Amino acid sequence: MNTFEDWNQKVKRTFNATSIEEVLTVTEAGALLGLSKDQMKVFVDKNKLTKVPIMRSVHRYLLLKSEIDDIVKNGVV
Repeated sequence: MNTFEDWNQKVKRTFNATSIEEVLTVTEAGALLGLSKDQMKVFVDKNKLTKVPIMRSVHRYLLLKSEIDDIVKNGVV
């Protein structure tokens, strides 16, 4: 039986396997900052973080892990 895999996680895994830059989903980044997914989307727009677009969807994107790590390190939230 096939196990369910979240589509965002699948895209993230593929991207990380083929790129030198590591990415996180919006949900994962929000969890690191203590924000919900919706709050994280607002935070991304407000702080003009880099959005890594996903080809199949206009509204979905991944975030650069390096940017999120810097925010966590510097306590910008």
